[in-house]
Amino acid sequence: MSLPSETRSIHGEIALLPGGWAKDVRLEISNGRFSKLERDAAIRPGDEIVEVLLPGMGNVHSHGFQRGMAGLTEYRGPDADNFWSWRELMYRFVGRMTPDDIEAITAMAYVEMLEAGFTRVGEFHYVHHDKDGHAFANPAETATRIAAAAQHTGIALTLLPVFYAHSNFGGRPSTEGQRRFVTSVDQYAKLVDASRRIAASLPDALVGVAPHSLRAVTPEELQAVVALAGDGPIHIHAAEQVREVEECRAWSGATPVRWLLDHASVDERWCLVHATHLDDVEITGLARSGAVAGFCPVTEANLGDGIAPAAPFMAAGGTLGIGTDSNVSISVREELRQLEYAQRLRDRARNVLGARGAHSTGHTLFAEAQRGGARALGESAAIAEGLAADCFSLALDQAPMPPGNNDAMLDSFVFAPAPQVQHAWRGGRKVVSGGVHIARRAVRERYEHCLRGLLA
Repeated sequence: MSLPSETRSIHGEIALLPGGWAKDVRLEISNGRFSKLERDAAIRPGDEIVEVLLPGMGNVHSHGFQRGMAGLTEYRGPDADNFWSWRELMYRFVGRMTPDDIEAITAMAYVEMLEAGFTRVGEFHYVHHDKDGHAFANPAETATRIAAAAQHTGIALTLLPVFYAHSNFGGRPSTEGQRRFVTSVDQYAKLVDASRRIAASLPDALVGVAPHSLRAVTPEELQAVVALAGDGPIHIHAAEQVREVEECRAWSGATPVRWLLDHASVDERWCLVHATHLDDVEITGLARSGAVAGFCPVTEANLGDGIAPAAPFMAAGGTLGIGTDSNVSISVREELRQLEYAQRLRDRARNVLGARGAHSTGHTLFAEAQRGGARALGESAAIAEGLAADCFSLALDQAPMPPGNNDAMLDSFVFAPAPQVQHAWRGGRKVVSGGVHIARRAVRERYEHCLRGLLA
């Protein structure tokens, strides 16, 4: 796909800036960044005119290839169905994929992310080897395919190559189903270097490191992997499952999050993905560390993981982000809505995550997730001079709003069917128009062809 030329200027009737709502905001764009911002500005010839302009959202956690599994695991076996039985189905699915399949499925996921308002994705990428577990001739073959999917669709990429060495706590040997994931520390260091070379060819791409989880790395391996991060992001699965927490306690005497806080120098570079099963001390410690809690509410609900402690975490000053994880559904609004609704069901209350006496719940959810997503993915993101021109607009034609209540638009965006995403820009280039990605047809055709082969 040849990306469209850069938009030169956008005029928003209202826009959500770092300090809140502003009227008649005019943005000039140069070299993919907002070069000039004016408030109370008149429309000028050549401006792209929109009603509501919002900053792009960061997707802190994605396994792009799992988009191909959406809707294919919703049946119950003879025994209780849970995350661990789902994982076996995932292993069988990933065991059949070629690099072409990975690229095709991931591109479809990225198209849908941009259509939903996500403009940067943290790709937690752990399928490194061929079907038999042997290395490709190019050890970074699949990372190259992830980058190709990002380039084709235009989404900003924070590539998070995953280090995966063991099947469980205490350095237990990996299983047959994990053969495509496993590397040594030396192999992983070379993969990180290769990923950085790949990212250098993409606009605004970044590379972090991702020790998969405490069950998949030893303490010594974790230390070596973290040392490779430099100033870049560090992402890790933590406390997603009750069984994981119990097994970690049996291994170390501590829960995963407690162990990380005590032994890993967790700071603002870190994103602890899921962070579902935490006690009060862990909630406070994680909030104070500056790390982002990467909640993935739709996937966590789909897998029956549990309800993340978002309310006490926010009350403790914690920073959160949202991720689409398994990509069973790709939607900014659904992740935010599920996050709030789960808290309501647990607490039997309404507007649990809304800031008291301040913004609406929709505004609070959107602003907090947008801020946390930017931190977790290693890139400042907002509608502000000097930052990447990543934003999207809402169509209000079917969403009448109370006059003078701008927050009602974000409440409706999160909790009602309308408004919908209208247009989206990434690096100043308009990649979604009228709610549809400019490459959707070609990407969809390739995706469907791929799935027909995988599911035959």
